[in-house]
Amino acid sequence: MTIEKQKKPLVRREYLLPFVLVTSLFFLWGFAHAILDVLNKHFQELLDITRTRSAMLQVLFYLGYFVMAIPAGLFINKYGYRKGVVLGLLLYGIGSLLFIPGEHWMSFNFFLFSLFVIACGLVFLETAANPYMTELGDRETAASRLNLAQSFNGLGCICGPLIGGLLLFQDGGAGSIALPYTLMGVVVLAVALIFTRVHLPEISHQEEMVEGLTGKVRSLWSHKLFVFGVAALFCYEVAEISINSFFINYVVEENWMDARNASIVLSFGGLGLFMSGRFIGSWVMSRVRAEMVLFCCAVGTVVMTGLVLLSVGVASLVALVLIYVFEAIMFPTIFAISLKGLGIHTKRASSYLMMSPIGGAVGPLMMGYVADHTDNISFSFIVPFIAFLVVLAYAYTVNERGKLIAKRFRA
Repeated sequence: MTIEKQKKPLVRREYLLPFVLVTSLFFLWGFAHAILDVLNKHFQELLDITRTRSAMLQVLFYLGYFVMAIPAGLFINKYGYRKGVVLGLLLYGIGSLLFIPGEHWMSFNFFLFSLFVIACGLVFLETAANPYMTELGDRETAASRLNLAQSFNGLGCICGPLIGGLLLFQDGGAGSIALPYTLMGVVVLAVALIFTRVHLPEISHQEEMVEGLTGKVRSLWSHKLFVFGVAALFCYEVAEISINSFFINYVVEENWMDARNASIVLSFGGLGLFMSGRFIGSWVMSRVRAEMVLFCCAVGTVVMTGLVLLSVGVASLVALVLIYVFEAIMFPTIFAISLKGLGIHTKRASSYLMMSPIGGAVGPLMMGYVADHTDNISFSFIVPFIAFLVVLAYAYTVNERGKLIAKRFRA
């Protein structure tokens, strides 16, 4: 016999203000991530460096995630979500303002250091905000809620390349490097001030997981789907950041448009669809199991990336843009699914999941290496193609598990 379930609210009423405030953070780090993709191409032209060398921007940026994820988790576990957010915003703002002396010295290494500081700040923001969002309502709506918040991350991703491209590629590429980062730094520090004055309710994770009759709390690493989730997020970051980093290179080298117009297409075409994909995904997940949606989207990314890899003319360009639709829901959905049932381990698990963006350092470096040594930008998409295959394997696994659980509830 099937029991009709009452539809649960996406966000509990008492958590509505915290939801709005924390959602604004998703926009801020989306902007920081996306403007980096424009900076990659800009440095190739301005400093006359190779694609492999320019990929060091992503390497140092995402290395910050790997280095700071565990310290961020420990800090947030001890001092709470709000202080973690404030510290993250301070590091983000300081790193952005460091671009002012960086432009004066025009030192690539100093720019790398500045981006590393920004990344350390973003680690604190994401380690706090992502799990916090999953707790602002019922578990069944966690993936949908996180996707909705991540949609504003997509909005930041649109604004990043758009503003960055217009400022950096103006006057034949002679735009100020420091200007977009200075504006960003001022805004971020202002938001940090706001968060020092507001109260975010701290959510305690009291649920403990016990093994048999021993009363022992299960080890975090005994949860195989969590471990697989970490690997899947790593591979997703490899794929997503690789594609973002070389989107402009691919479009320009295939002679479809120049770098300035490519940055606009990246904003409205790719990242615009990315944001739309998250809004649509949030709506669909309120009606369809998150595991099923993830599996369908994983199939889509593999097919689309395969078309780009095969280099079949305009079809490859269309496929490249469509990748953004299918990959949109992946990070928040994998993140939310991986945290299910972890109880008191939630904050620590979040810090491990936030180590996964190190894939954003590995992917572009590998893709740049393949592109430089084969002189074939299309073939370099073998890197995200393999990465999406791993995500597909994870999606298939959790979808099959989700089917079994759904059958038990219907029985």
